[in-house]
Amino acid sequence: MPLDGIVISNITRDIRRAALGGRIDKIYQPEKDEIVANIRSLGSNLKLLITANSSHPRVHFTNTAKANPLTAPLFCMVLRKHLGGGKIVSVEQPGFERIIEIGVESRNEMGDETRKRLIIEIMGKHSNIMLTDERGVILDSARHVGRDTSSVREVLPGLVYSRPPSQGKTNPMELDRADFLARLEAAGAVGLAQFLMGGYSGISPAAAAEVCYRAGLAPDLTCAVADGAAAARLFDTFARLTADIRAESFAPEIVVSNGKPADFAAIEMTMFNGLADCEKRPFGDISEMLEHFYTEKDARLRVDQKTADIRKHLTNNAERCAKKHETHIRTLRDIAGREKHKLMGELLTANIYQLEKGMTTFAAQNYYDENLPTVEIPLDANLEPAENAQKYFKRYNKEKRTFTALREQMAANDAEQEYLRTLLQTLNTCRDEADIEQVREELAENGYVKKRKKHAKPVKARPLHYLSHNGTDIFVGKNNKQNDELTLRTAGNQDIWLHAKDMPGSHVLIKNGGAPVSDTTLAEAAMLAAYYSKGKNGSNVPVDYTIRKNVRKPGGAKPGMVIYDNFRTLYVTPDEDAVKALRQV
Repeated sequence: MPLDGIVISNITRDIRRAALGGRIDKIYQPEKDEIVANIRSLGSNLKLLITANSSHPRVHFTNTAKANPLTAPLFCMVLRKHLGGGKIVSVEQPGFERIIEIGVESRNEMGDETRKRLIIEIMGKHSNIMLTDERGVILDSARHVGRDTSSVREVLPGLVYSRPPSQGKTNPMELDRADFLARLEAAGAVGLAQFLMGGYSGISPAAAAEVCYRAGLAPDLTCAVADGAAAARLFDTFARLTADIRAESFAPEIVVSNGKPADFAAIEMTMFNGLADCEKRPFGDISEMLEHFYTEKDARLRVDQKTADIRKHLTNNAERCAKKHETHIRTLRDIAGREKHKLMGELLTANIYQLEKGMTTFAAQNYYDENLPTVEIPLDANLEPAENAQKYFKRYNKEKRTFTALREQMAANDAEQEYLRTLLQTLNTCRDEADIEQVREELAENGYVKKRKKHAKPVKARPLHYLSHNGTDIFVGKNNKQNDELTLRTAGNQDIWLHAKDMPGSHVLIKNGGAPVSDTTLAEAAMLAAYYSKGKNGSNVPVDYTIRKNVRKPGGAKPGMVIYDNFRTLYVTPDEDAVKALRQV
């Protein structure tokens, strides 16, 4: 479910209860479309996250700490100037739309009290964060929308703020029976769920389907088919829901399908009750629910956005290697008959006395074969017999040199392909800017991209650190540099080293110092090796393990590349819940 009017209503209630009367202490902008406001209220310090990201727009309190840029962006500076130290005097949801307006009283440079509005529009790719003065004039916004972007509504500093164009929908908080039934009768072939979504603001497809389910009606049943009793049940059900919302009675919950969070709502979604492979997890408040649902998704989205250029570059190079491999295979096919050319040269030399200039073919017995088969040898009529023989020898030697060079080229190309696959897998394990920067550094060191100027000393990215069920340290490299660090410097000779077999993945280290390791700890480490590999979504993934002294790095090998022997293999099926259940340090 997207953040519809019901969810926004729940969020608005919680912000009002917790922050009304509080003061905005600090404001940060960790991302270009994301604001974090620290609020001091009722003796508590709250962090309000506001993000207009087109994929995961939302507003809620958060406990997550994010790194901030060294220099605050312009929008952040504007917010600090006008809202810093300000008192929150109102929190409203106009018209049950996906909009939250936060009124803030603060003093300007002259010491006069002013009132500003922080307006958050949660509308998918059109989401935005705007600050207006007491006259409604836009002071600034996270996204500037000019006439070239939208002919419907401009959002630019200096313009008067106007709400998004109305779609002719009615506020469900003003629900009227006679009006509802008249609209339903006039809707004709429109489905019941579509009728609710199209006629009333803030109603999402999931909410509309839930109302139909509670009324005992199919969501796709057309309004024309619904009789008077059905229409009455639909209205009564919808009216009970709106009454609960007006009474601020919410029940935040996440719907889990096949072990993974699939949807969320601010009301009880009874239509999922009793479904196989489906469970509902209730939460104490909407912020806790949204934080749980979005934290990992949002982090992954941010990393994907910031590594898009790297991924494209690696993909292009991988495609280049694939094309080169195809060329190598074609060349191999072309020179596959080189030994036959050598044989023909030798047979012509052995039978030179029988050859004459002007002959176009010669049938020679192959004395290298005990059956003495006849070999038909094409000749160039313009060449002397010895020249014809020499021609075959030259062709053989050329193809032999080509084959020798080709083997080296193929080995180098195959190694590069494997390295690029490893780097692409590494991008899937990046978690923050420090991880991404390490990958960029590695690419620059290996000549794939130009080195970038460093304006500040980056935070050193470290391997993931887990504790097994009995407290044993397990480390997981997130990129090739960390893999080399773990395997070649951190690990002791008797520590246990693991890696998914024959596929790109992280180096995993059980730091046991030679002490016995339980089967459970070994299984947990193997689970991590499979989860942080290309086999993450597979089953029965083979994971090799051995002691560190059996692992070696060949001279000249790319970062993260090692060879090993004297190993054993475990087969595990990656389980995200099992990985999350492990304690992370």
